[in-house]
Amino acid sequence: IKKRSLQSTATKGMSDEDEAPVVKKARIFYGSLEEKEKERLRREGISAAARDAVKAGIEAGNINISSGESMEMEERVSERQAEVLAEFERRKRARQITVSTDDVEVKACLRALGEPITLFGEGPAERRERLRNILSVVGPDALKKSKKEDEKAKRTHEYQQTWYHEGPSFLKEARVWLAKYSLPRAVERLDAARAHKEIPESTRTVKQQELHKALRNVNNFCSQIGDDRPISHCQFSPNSKLLVTASWSGLCKLWKVPDCTLVRTLRGHNTNVGAISFHPQATLTLEESDVNMASCAVDGSVKLWSLDSDEPVADIEGHSMRVARVAWHPSGRFLGTTCYDNSWRLWDLEVQEEILHQEGHSKGVHDLHFHPDGSLAGTGGLDAFARVWDLRTGRCIMFLEGHHKEIYSINFSPNGFHVATGSGDNTCKVWDLRQRRCMYTIPAHENLVSSVKFQPNDGHFLLTGAYDNIAKVWTHPGWSPLKTLAGHEGKVMGLDLSPDGQLIATCSYDRTFKLWMSE
Repeated sequence: IKKRSLQSTATKGMSDEDEAPVVKKARIFYGSLEEKEKERLRREGISAAARDAVKAGIEAGNINISSGESMEMEERVSERQAEVLAEFERRKRARQITVSTDDVEVKACLRALGEPITLFGEGPAERRERLRNILSVVGPDALKKSKKEDEKAKRTHEYQQTWYHEGPSFLKEARVWLAKYSLPRAVERLDAARAHKEIPESTRTVKQQELHKALRNVNNFCSQIGDDRPISHCQFSPNSKLLVTASWSGLCKLWKVPDCTLVRTLRGHNTNVGAISFHPQATLTLEESDVNMASCAVDGSVKLWSLDSDEPVADIEGHSMRVARVAWHPSGRFLGTTCYDNSWRLWDLEVQEEILHQEGHSKGVHDLHFHPDGSLAGTGGLDAFARVWDLRTGRCIMFLEGHHKEIYSINFSPNGFHVATGSGDNTCKVWDLRQRRCMYTIPAHENLVSSVKFQPNDGHFLLTGAYDNIAKVWTHPGWSPLKTLAGHEGKVMGLDLSPDGQLIATCSYDRTFKLWMSE
């Protein structure tokens, strides 16, 4: 085989201005070289003897003859040559990359690429050249991608920030009114706390022991069938002489206590009633014909009632989903409602308007309770979180995170700084507003905790009711069990304490309500 090879040379010394060497491809020829050899001989004027010698060589088989086809050899570039070519290409790319001359921007680019912004003994020119070299390896698009990711993260952070929109003018007026109402009450509460602290500790201990003894002697005083469907809610009137119950039959009933005689049946709802609540001044200063009660139902209806009629005085419209609870503000001017559309609302009954539609929970809001001063509102939701809202500013001032399941009840203590929550995780948690944390977790029941309630006047004990058919009395502070109120055949769905401190009421899925009294 005759080969004609063209040898390529590569320049060893390279600079930024050098161009990459051109690799020449060698070629192998297959077939006869006879014609080419004849032309060469003619050109060189070789004698006949030489031609005869070539013929003799062909005939002898020493010179192979073929058709004259050719094919290109495969490129076989050494590793060293590949590195050299790659370096040439990189330097060529580096010359085409534009890098900022601002040293601050160069450092920002290096930081975005995850590289050190400066090296020991490195000046701005060397740093700029290092950035150029890095970009020639990773590509200029890497910096653009990094900037896009930063912008996306920034936008996401902006979306997560709390935002506010302008409310109506009567909301501002209501917030000012709430501030003027709550601040003097807070002063009175703090003065009472200071006066209580001045009482000798021995006297306070004796009173506490007497209270605990009385609570240990609490027994079932009266049991009454309240309806032919489960009783979902019960509440004492402010004068402690009436008890109102709400039922899944759609009926609400007014009972005289402690003899449990029926006073009136309130007809207006067509479906399960979730709660009914007395106005703070009902049976005290309000006339019987005034609005004394409010109730809510699963169909989203909210109705207002008087004490002298079995028909509703007015309807509050605006809810499209289930309304779980209604609660009166301590002033009696505002009514709060919780809805399964993930929000709660505040209604001003003086102007007969919805003044606040507050979102904040990711699932339905189940319970609502107002601070005794009237400054705060606490909400518990099916998202397992509770929130404390400042009604004077509209801000969420505390996020109560810790329950593992839905929160079905929330209640402020009369001392003003403790909050209790009852949850589907069978526990009751007590939170401190001053320390902004959970103080204690009471492993209260063996099933869902449906209701929690502090003693209304002093907050010296805590009541919990649950779906394990019992209610329990707990000391405050200390959170030790004092008494178990057992007797219901179905789950306890609601409970209340009379304002005079004499009676405890529990209502149940077994269609009865029971009154408990200390013997």
